[in-house]
Amino acid sequence: MRYLAIPALAALGLLAACGSGGGGNDSAPTAPANSVAAVKAPAGQDWTQVVSRTPEGGFVMGNPDAPLKLVEYGSRTCPTCGAFGQTGQRPLEENYVRTGKVSYEFRDFMVHGPPDFAASLLGRCAGPGPFFPILEQMYLDQPKFLDTQMKVAQDQAFLQRTANMTPAQIANAWGDAMGYVDFVKQRGVTEAQARACLNDTKEIEALTKMMQDASDKQGVTGTPTFFLNGRKLDNVVTWQGIEAALKNAGA
Repeated sequence: MRYLAIPALAALGLLAACGSGGGGNDSAPTAPANSVAAVKAPAGQDWTQVVSRTPEGGFVMGNPDAPLKLVEYGSRTCPTCGAFGQTGQRPLEENYVRTGKVSYEFRDFMVHGPPDFAASLLGRCAGPGPFFPILEQMYLDQPKFLDTQMKVAQDQAFLQRTANMTPAQIANAWGDAMGYVDFVKQRGVTEAQARACLNDTKEIEALTKMMQDASDKQGVTGTPTFFLNGRKLDNVVTWQGIEAALKNAGA
């Protein structure tokens, strides 16, 4: 079965929006505060350092058997997602994931087409260990990237040159133009690794399928969209809202 290439993905992105996550299901049920017990990590380990790739294509941090499972569909070029990453990722990890009560999974949902796609491919390139530090740093540096994105999007010569490229060629072009290739090279990814990730057609198809499944099966229409134990959180897009939902669920 063939999935969407980057140009078609951009069309799907027109159906989605940044900052319009949530809606559609009831919020997670409430439980007494602190009713979920902390779970000690294995000797010599820290739950924030336990990261793996999930069958759905995301990356999850924390206790695999955590009673509270938080899933975010996010876009690396979405300012609302960026605000959550800048203000919420660190306290989520330190105050909730570290206790073993909560696991946190991030699934890329690329609402802005090619620039988002390049950022996702490169952000996942180094594998599980560096995934969340790179994600956080992409969000901390997001204002700079968005300024660059605006300039590139106004470059008609660039847009015409990339119009008929293959998905991998488009990812390479945007990865260079946005500065994402240099960004990951400064964080331990070699040039050869970066190019291999941008040219990985299986990963391109997997990312596209993850977004299509989120749209078709989970009802995700915007970013960020959060699920807690499989239930979509209505209109919750800030760290304050997420923390309240975790506390209401007993964290």
